[in-house]
Amino acid sequence: MALIHPTALVDPAAQLDSSVSVGAYSIIGPGVTIGAGSSVGPHCVIEGLTRIGAGNRIFQFCSIGAVPQDMKYAGEPTELHIGDRNTIREFCTFNLGTVQDGGVTRVGSDNWVMAYVHLAHDVQLGNHTVLANNATLAGHVEVGDWAVIGGLTGVHQFVKIGAHAMIGFQCHVAQDVPPFMTVDGNPLAARAINATGLKRRGYSPERIALIRQMHKLLYRSSLPLAQAISAIAALGEQAPESQLDVQMMLEFLAAAERGIVR
Repeated sequence: MALIHPTALVDPAAQLDSSVSVGAYSIIGPGVTIGAGSSVGPHCVIEGLTRIGAGNRIFQFCSIGAVPQDMKYAGEPTELHIGDRNTIREFCTFNLGTVQDGGVTRVGSDNWVMAYVHLAHDVQLGNHTVLANNATLAGHVEVGDWAVIGGLTGVHQFVKIGAHAMIGFQCHVAQDVPPFMTVDGNPLAARAINATGLKRRGYSPERIALIRQMHKLLYRSSLPLAQAISAIAALGEQAPESQLDVQMMLEFLAAAERGIVR
């Protein structure tokens, strides 16, 4: 308790590891659990059935675990789960889930979330993502591992963003963004693959070359989508070392419900 500022209000029912620090004037509600080594800055409100893992840094003026901004919400006991080692900067707002979906808003681990980011109800955020200032994710959005979302970008509800994708600055994302792709502009368009990001993550030149081929089939070949998908499937048979990349792309395209950015 020595790490809790005397002006902070921590409900006795909240479960905080003894190493958690809480800054001045922050409020921690009864349904909150916070893991070892996490820190909560001043003037934060963490409420609801919110589970926060270890090693997180939550900066000042954040609202974590508030009820959904959904007119259908009727007080059901939904949840927010946050993993480990996330950086959550100033003025972020993360909401609980809704019973219309799985009932849980999820944030993975090792994410870098900049100021004023909004995660609406039932968002599923993966691991190692970067969300720049004022990125806004509407309800039910899914974001894959290592994705990057540019500042002032809005993502429409139910949109899926694939792993390793990169969204540019000030974009309106209303369709699904396949893995590995870099998109920007209004209207949104696919420009290239996220080659720089893939190199930083240790992708071999051979894997990157095959990902370029998938991009060409989707965006440069003029093939109908169904034929492009068949051609992508054939690539995996030609390059066994890239089968996981091809499988990821095929699974994403099969699950895309809003149509992909094309």
